[in-house]
Amino acid sequence: MEISYFLLPKAEVAYIKSSASMKDAIEQLEAQHYTAIPVIDQDGKYVATLSEGDLLWKMRSTPGLTFDNMDQVEVHEINNRVYNECVYIEAEMEDMLTLAADQNFVPVVDVDRVFLGIIRRKDIIEYYTRNISD
Repeated sequence: MEISYFLLPKAEVAYIKSSASMKDAIEQLEAQHYTAIPVIDQDGKYVATLSEGDLLWKMRSTPGLTFDNMDQVEVHEINNRVYNECVYIEAEMEDMLTLAADQNFVPVVDVDRVFLGIIRRKDIIEYYTRNISD
C-alpha cells in the first residue's frame, strides 16, 4: 500500500506560514483545537511543526513577552523543542509507520520538500483496526 492512501491533502489541513506572528499561531491552534501545527515557508516547503509547548517555552524565555505583544514575534523566531520528521510521498510504508509511532501526524512532502499534507496517526490506527485478521 502506498502512503498516499492515508494523505490528508494540504487543502484540508490547517498549517501556518513561518512569517506569521506568534499570535496568529495561537489563534490558529485554538480555532482548530490542535496542539501542534505544520509550519511552511514562503515557498510552501515544510519547515517544522509548532506545538503549544514551543509557544509556552518562547513566552517563558523571552522577558517582556506577553499576550499583548506576541504579534511582534514571528513563528520562525520560535525554537522547536522537538523536530517532527516529514516523509516523502514516495516513501515506504515502514518509514511512515516508524514516524507515526512517535508523532500525532506525519507531514508529507514532495522531493523538493513542498508540503503536500499530513498523515494522521489516528487514520492509520483506524485502518489497521478495521483490517486486522486473526
